[in-house]
Amino acid sequence: MDFDRRRLIQLAALAALPATTTMATAQSYPAKPVRFVVSFPPGGPNDILGRIVAGWLSQRLGQPFNVENKGGRSGNIGTEEVVRAAPDGYTILLCGPANAISGSLYSNLPFNFLRDIVPVAGITREALVMVVHPSVPASTVPEFLAYAKENTAKIKMASTGNGSSPHVTGELFKQMTGLNLEVVHYGGGGPALKAMIAGEAQMMFEPMSASIEPVRSGKLRALAVSTTTRSTALPEVPPLAQFVPGYEASAVTGIGVPRGTPAGIVETLNKAVQAAFSDAAMKAKLADTGGEPLPGTAAEFAAIMAAETEKWGKVVKAAGIKAD
Repeated sequence: MDFDRRRLIQLAALAALPATTTMATAQSYPAKPVRFVVSFPPGGPNDILGRIVAGWLSQRLGQPFNVENKGGRSGNIGTEEVVRAAPDGYTILLCGPANAISGSLYSNLPFNFLRDIVPVAGITREALVMVVHPSVPASTVPEFLAYAKENTAKIKMASTGNGSSPHVTGELFKQMTGLNLEVVHYGGGGPALKAMIAGEAQMMFEPMSASIEPVRSGKLRALAVSTTTRSTALPEVPPLAQFVPGYEASAVTGIGVPRGTPAGIVETLNKAVQAAFSDAAMKAKLADTGGEPLPGTAAEFAAIMAAETEKWGKVVKAAGIKAD
């Protein structure tokens, strides 16, 4: 009996050890600077958002969160670097639409995002804006659909790159409306917008952060936003779903860490991000990026990323999109 009792005590102690270790790790985290990997070049919307969040985490948690830009292969180079990093909370990833799309676009990735990255917290959900060149005789989505069906050959849809968020968002629009529009790929958002303003392309879906200025200046005309509700940035522009029932697309961003990172560290990071949504200055900075706050638990963000991956996988397959 004494042996059994001692054995039970030993087993209980062993069972409690991981939780105790996790708690202690979380309480001391972070004890040194953290690498904040942004899988895109400096100066773009991902980099801007990443630096805002990194600055907040530095202030909130008392250690530098240093942004490192690791661009290339639609964000996969930076993502793989985080996947291979030690799961200790000292390397984190800015997650975005590219992560939800790449799994279907690339058949030979050396990692699986949903398996190898633990989603920590959502940051924003950004609408894309359906914009047209002023020469297009349409001020509403129904007018555009009517014109496009009669003049398909006259309309080119601009894309910021094969398999990019604007590209698959446009492909979803084509699939749900039956329009067979020609897609013209450009080397990023800047060249695509320049081509749109010059009239080389007539329609595109562009993230809110990049489309606000040309829309407000009259260089482009906004017909709809891709989210199911209106955006606070362009409140007068209706949701596309109002005219194409069931349509929804958005650019979801957040942060993630390598698989195996202690749950206590994930919780510490999540709580720090949630606090940002209650801070007036941070809310204003996030609003300037064109996105709406995306609060929630780590599990809720994981569910969102899984749903986004499934959704865009279907679009990529139906459109026959292949990685360049």
